[in-house]
This record gives sequence, structure tokens and C-alpha cells, in this order.
Amino acid sequence: MTTRTDAPTRREQILKEAARLFAERGFHGVGVDEIGAAVGISGPGLYRHFPGKDAMLAELLVGISGQLLTGAKRRLAEAEGVTSSEVLLDSLIEGHIDFALDDRPLITLHDRELDRLRDTDRKLVRQLQRQYVELWVEVVREVYPELAEPSARSAVHSVFGLLNSTPHLGRPGSLPGRGATAELLHRMARGALAAASAG
Repeated sequence: MTTRTDAPTRREQILKEAARLFAERGFHGVGVDEIGAAVGISGPGLYRHFPGKDAMLAELLVGISGQLLTGAKRRLAEAEGVTSSEVLLDSLIEGHIDFALDDRPLITLHDRELDRLRDTDRKLVRQLQRQYVELWVEVVREVYPELAEPSARSAVHSVFGLLNSTPHLGRPGSLPGRGATAELLHRMARGALAAASAG
């Protein structure tokens, strides 16, 4: 996720460019030499950082799942005892919107390439995602206590689908601006949860 302000390491630069290229052309449509060229090093030079493309893909998909979970846990910890559930839910939504707007290639990559991971890595991604969903479900049920747990879980997955639609919104220059897009996504997410609770 793009919350850091310090300069990215070479390894992070490689991962960012790999994510972009994999999302644009598919995992098998990109060679190691192309990833290296995108960051100004030779293809073989990449092997000082990663054993191969499979390792890059695994680190990207496991990494973003872990970052989403860690970010959500941090928001919960920071707000414990001092913030209403409504504010906490808004904070969780904002965190996911940051990911959805700033890491769009990773959403495409997850949708297309998750099955290419080794079983152990794919299971880890799923495990991290389940934990992330459960954090959301807990907060959603505090805000909307009328929602039974299965319904809350379905609503959370639906909101993720809505927020993760950003790769289909068009090129960044065609959007109304990051702030306006984030605000729109936030309203839509809250509206979807409210509609689920009213059903």
C-alpha cells in the first residue's frame, strides 16, 4: 500500500513495476528482462532480490493481504475506547479505499493470477483475507446490530467488490479526481451497508 513517505527500496521498486506489468500484460506475458528494464537493472540482476517471477507474485499477493489486515488492526487499536463504531467503520472504509485507489494493479493481479500461487502461498492469502473480513464483520455488526452475522459477512464481501472495482473506472486522468472518487466510493460503501441492514 502507498502510505509510506520515504523513498522505496530497490526491492519495492521491482515489486511495484512487476505488479504494473503483470496487471497490464498478464503474468506469462512479462519477462524478467522487462521488469529489470523498468527499474533500470538487468534482468539477471533481479535474481539478487528475487529467485524468480513466482516469488515476486507471491510477495505481492501475500504482502497486500497482510498489509490490509495490519492496517485494519492498527485502526482498531488506535480507536479502542475512544472512537464510536460509526467512526471506526468510516476509518476501515477509508483504509480500503486508499488501497483500492493507490494499488489498482494489485486488484487486477489478485483477480487474474491468484491461482498461479503455490498452494501454501494461496492458503496464506486466503487466511489473511478471512481475518480481514472478520474484523470488518465485527465493526459492521456494532454499527448495524440488526444484521445477523452471515448477512454482515455477505455485506462486507459486497462492499469489497464495490471498492475493488477501481481498475474498471478508467484511466486515472479520466476520473473526477482522487478526493472526489474517494468520497463517492465512501458514500456508496456506507449506502450498501445501510441497505443491507434495512433489508
